[in-house]
Amino acid sequence: MRWTLKPKPDLKTVAALQKALQVDTSVAALLVQRGIESYEDAKTFFRPSLDDLHDPFLMKDMDKAVDRIETALANNENILVYGDYDVDGTTSVALMSSYLETKSDRIATYIPDRYDEGYGVSYKGIDFAHDNEFSLIIALDCGVKAIEKVDYASEKGIDFIICDHHRPGKQLPKAIAILDPKRDDCDYPYKELCGCGVGFKLVQALASKDGKTVQDLGEYLDLVATAIGADIVPITQENRALAYFGLQVINTNPRPGIKAIIEQIKKSELTITDVVFIVAPRINAAGRMKHGNYAVTLLTEMDLTLAKTYAKEIDEFNLNRREADKRITKEALDQIIEQNEEDRLTTVVYHESWHKGVIGIVASRLTETYYRPTLVFTKSGDKLAASARSVKGFDVYNALQACSEHIEQFGGHKYAAGLTLKEENYEAFKQAFEDEVSNTIDRSLLTPEITIDVQLELTEITPKFYRIIHQFGPFGPGNMTPIFMTQNVKDTGYGKCVGEDESHLRLTAEKDNIKITGIGFNLGDKLDLIQHRKDFDIVYSIDENHWKGNVSLQLKLRDIKA
Repeated sequence: MRWTLKPKPDLKTVAALQKALQVDTSVAALLVQRGIESYEDAKTFFRPSLDDLHDPFLMKDMDKAVDRIETALANNENILVYGDYDVDGTTSVALMSSYLETKSDRIATYIPDRYDEGYGVSYKGIDFAHDNEFSLIIALDCGVKAIEKVDYASEKGIDFIICDHHRPGKQLPKAIAILDPKRDDCDYPYKELCGCGVGFKLVQALASKDGKTVQDLGEYLDLVATAIGADIVPITQENRALAYFGLQVINTNPRPGIKAIIEQIKKSELTITDVVFIVAPRINAAGRMKHGNYAVTLLTEMDLTLAKTYAKEIDEFNLNRREADKRITKEALDQIIEQNEEDRLTTVVYHESWHKGVIGIVASRLTETYYRPTLVFTKSGDKLAASARSVKGFDVYNALQACSEHIEQFGGHKYAAGLTLKEENYEAFKQAFEDEVSNTIDRSLLTPEITIDVQLELTEITPKFYRIIHQFGPFGPGNMTPIFMTQNVKDTGYGKCVGEDESHLRLTAEKDNIKITGIGFNLGDKLDLIQHRKDFDIVYSIDENHWKGNVSLQLKLRDIKA
């Protein structure tokens, strides 16, 4: 890994903040790195408030969306809440339908089938709306590129309101309202909301018409926090406040569906990391292995006994997903070796039998192994469908755009995207993608980078220091867990490999008469660097180790160098 130490922040600013907050220099430096330079900034950071959320009517078309929904409710129109089959989409649908059902009994939900309809708004979904006399579709986490589909719906007398957070194309659909902070003509102050976050802003706007404030909408924040974590959006500003309070709801009074999942995993207090790696995969597994409707049913169920039944079913989907993910990853790695493609700058693999529901996860696994822009293709009807993943610093969306002559359809973000193409275009696309990445990527990006916030001495690691760092959370993009480096430490002599396959490393770091234990997952191959009382440098985060009722600080080692 490349170790990159962040530039030292301005010393005068750090000193002034240290004095104002009465904290250690290291804490003040970490805060300044995060853009917190004054007492007021720190107060907002450490004490998020829902009152700091922006006025939803600052979002382009919000007034039009609210007017159309109020008209539909007043006229007893049938409203279809439509969303994608991933976590962001299903939580969005659960949120919007739950809220609207407090106003009307003419609300229904629709999740497209991943295999039959694919991503986003589908003709089949619009036909369903038409056949069942829905006059308004509210599309969440999708729709901003559905130009032909929205025209098709309009011909059938169906209006569209779109709540999306993906980058729009040059042309926008002719919907009644398009809520998307990434629109060029939208002046909404915060651009990084997830789909569920945009849906929440619409609910906030609707509720304000009834004299309700954001404080009255706490019951929906567990859904928003789950979507923020799962969709890997920046946990800054508005997202951070929503995630902060959403986690409080998850840990104190979650909806029955989320409570049922938490009871399965038997964990007392969840962090945003737990949401990402434990809760979200279960919700996602429904759309991956069966149908996203199962997730919406779980997330909207108010009876805990029923919710537990649904959660058990979804847990089975998740176990199946894990088995498929493991098998396909092995097959894909074998394919790379068989085709002598280890030295390419991209990974592009395909097999017609691979499960479409797990190719995104497999793409992430392959990126971990070879660390380069990656696409995993499978057969989808008469086309090939792929999930794309990228490496830090490289925009895979732009790379796909440069290869668009070979692609039928694509969409997504800088680091994750999806596409479809005709089978006869696969080889031409594969070469075009390799050429585009070869011509545009900075070669240094193909070596994993670990970014270090500050250098630290072991003497500075105290319970008080950890308590303050812990309050920096929830952590995520834009507000990552602080990473530290300490140089010239020694092991006390008892460092060893641990774990079933001895792939992990446990040691006790020692410097300046301070000793602290550390665990390095998948660092077992570094054992020789720490033996025989040799000096070595460590990069790590700090967390707590809970063992037999005792709690102690430990280093979570990220890398070790001689």
